[in-house]
Amino acid sequence: MDSRYNSQQTEDEIYTLWEKADAFNPDSVKKLRQENDNKQDSSTGEQFSIILPPPNANDPLHVGHAMYTIEDVLVRYHRMLGDDTLWLPGTDHAGIETQFVFEKKLKKEGKSRFNFDRSTLYQMIWDYVQENSSVATDQMKKLGFSLDWSRFKFTLDKDIVDNVVETFQLLYKDGLIYRDLKLVNYCTRCGTSYSELEVNHEDKIDPLYTIQYGPLQVSTVRPETIFGDVAVAINPNDDRYKQYIGKMIEVEFPWGNKTMPVIADNYVDPKFGTGAVKVTPYHDQNDFQMWETHKSEISEVPVPVINTSGKIYNAPKKYNGLGVINARAAVLEDYEAYKDSQGRSLLISIDKKYSHSVGVCYRCAKPIEPLPLPQLFIKVADSSNPKNKKSNLVKRALESLDSGETKIHGAGREKVLRHWLKNLKDWNISRQIVWGIPIPVWYKINDNEDKIIVSFVDKNKVYQTGKLSKWLETTSLKEIKQNIQSISADISVPYSVSVEDPKLTTTTEKDVSDYIQETDTFDTWFSSSQWPVATLKTNKKGDFERFYSTSVMETGYDILPIWVMRMMLLGNYLTGKTPFKNVYLHGLIRDEKGKKMSKSKGNVINPLEVKEEFGADALRMALVIRSTPGQDKSVGKPDFKAARNLTNKIWNAARFTTLMIENPHETSVLKNAPGDAEYFVKLNSIISEISKHLSDLKLGLAAEVIYNEFWHWYCDICIEDAKQGKISLEVLKVGLVTFLKMLHPFMPFVTESIWQELLKKNIVSEKLLIVSDWPTQVS
Repeated sequence: MDSRYNSQQTEDEIYTLWEKADAFNPDSVKKLRQENDNKQDSSTGEQFSIILPPPNANDPLHVGHAMYTIEDVLVRYHRMLGDDTLWLPGTDHAGIETQFVFEKKLKKEGKSRFNFDRSTLYQMIWDYVQENSSVATDQMKKLGFSLDWSRFKFTLDKDIVDNVVETFQLLYKDGLIYRDLKLVNYCTRCGTSYSELEVNHEDKIDPLYTIQYGPLQVSTVRPETIFGDVAVAINPNDDRYKQYIGKMIEVEFPWGNKTMPVIADNYVDPKFGTGAVKVTPYHDQNDFQMWETHKSEISEVPVPVINTSGKIYNAPKKYNGLGVINARAAVLEDYEAYKDSQGRSLLISIDKKYSHSVGVCYRCAKPIEPLPLPQLFIKVADSSNPKNKKSNLVKRALESLDSGETKIHGAGREKVLRHWLKNLKDWNISRQIVWGIPIPVWYKINDNEDKIIVSFVDKNKVYQTGKLSKWLETTSLKEIKQNIQSISADISVPYSVSVEDPKLTTTTEKDVSDYIQETDTFDTWFSSSQWPVATLKTNKKGDFERFYSTSVMETGYDILPIWVMRMMLLGNYLTGKTPFKNVYLHGLIRDEKGKKMSKSKGNVINPLEVKEEFGADALRMALVIRSTPGQDKSVGKPDFKAARNLTNKIWNAARFTTLMIENPHETSVLKNAPGDAEYFVKLNSIISEISKHLSDLKLGLAAEVIYNEFWHWYCDICIEDAKQGKISLEVLKVGLVTFLKMLHPFMPFVTESIWQELLKKNIVSEKLLIVSDWPTQVS
């Protein structure tokens, strides 16, 4: 053996060795294990499967992805146990994130998405993703992940897309899909709506404005939405305003007067500002709820005053076209300058230190704009048909937790999951982006031309938008469809899903002259929530029956509600079984001082750079050792150095042990030394402890035990004892082989490299460590 272990020279060679042997493929492993030592089949008959949480197909891995190490440790352990073990890889099209990045690329080229029709833009993004599609997979190989690449899936593979569409149609048949005009969370920068789970909330300090509102004074942080007000609300128990409840008041604005009702609602906090608030149903979720509750008292039909571009409309001319911030400034300027009929200024006061929670886009951090849009929703807790167990998605997910069918590993995280499930609102699955799976919904054109807004690129490559009826006067429907960018159909327009309309099931959409297809795509989380089911059903024959339900879903606790919960909803719905028996939630990786990593702080860890400097095994061990599910972990250079030292210790111990075996020390004993029996007792207890920790998903403890026992017992004590003849060289060899097997899941490269050296020396007979037998009891 070389005097030093060279990770850069060795790791690629070892990974190639595994790939050539097809050692990651469960279809090959059984035969490999039999050939490994010319032995009988030692498989357990148990299955163990993990579906890799798919990384973005277009992005390099970050340190969070390096936590896939947890999955690899479990997979390598169960493969060595003899379980039928699958780790299925894939990548995600990452709809909004990828389109966001691509649009930034277009901007640098002086272009925008509005320069291209929908199909052209989709193909451009597809080509862009394909150019970079091997980045993530190549990097996963660099870190030693033993994924079965023969079963690789991409979220936009045709068979996956077909499976996702089939699920939508099944939900529709079961009455769980509906289209409605609701106030949705909209990002005017990303140009799409989001579900409530994709909105982050940040505490912010903003001015709170108090303005004169007829005889009342109301407090608001959003004076720019005043054009959409339909009422004033007060708390029914607020004695200051009881005389106004149910009355109409006349409100004087700088641009004219308006009469509106005063309603009483318990939502209003008497301690907020003046205790009176304006009600703007189409730009505030709570106001929308109040309007729905008090429709009979409010005669005015709400109108939206902010569009999807974040501009004011349906307002007095001078304000139309202004962005939200500029509109706010303009309204306040006019309020301050204007005096009402009683000579009062309409702007009463400004509290500049008002603290409140603001919803922001999880992708770009721009404040979310609540907008009224017709969207498609999934009923998550339908109770209209109690006999249909599939109809209440939330109930079935909760039952899987109650029964222990699904176990959550991560302190306090099950409580969080239950809270989300019990308070979950219907799921908005419509997204106004191109890069995704088209929603299979078609709108009837005849008699609805005035109710459908189309945006398209005309034959002169100019972006056009307006009512379909207008454009049909000068442009053929075929041309509009071919160059479509987006459509928006009024909530009253009849629509069809292909499963129910004979014309749509027997012809292609473009052949149906009386229909036009929805341009929204599915929420990425809708397709990825079917990932365990879809990847197994569309893979090799029998995989679904063989590996579902999967054994472990391992991911970050930050996407517990956004992804894990949704997989439980749809996995149970589609199969009647939980998609995974265990959910292992790792924490965030922080820097060595415990601070959150960010590019601006310059403390981001690049796993590939760590791999180059310290070796993949060092990175893996540093991330796993002393980790606890559900809790954040701090790592830095000292941790990587310590783990690299362990790598070197393993190499040196193996080298020294083989030298002793080949050239015994004059005081060494080959066999039957006095301390052998006691040595085996200790070694067997270590095997039992490591095995139990790994079986119980306590990987951090398992790594800590193996580290300490190998370094401080085997290296510090046992090797010295062998020199002095207290234990025999034979049992020292058994110990080395046993420790290499137990260390292998954590540090696969150095252990397999040593194994291949031992094989050359006939110290071991099993040809590949990766498919060797896990140690049970040795003697």
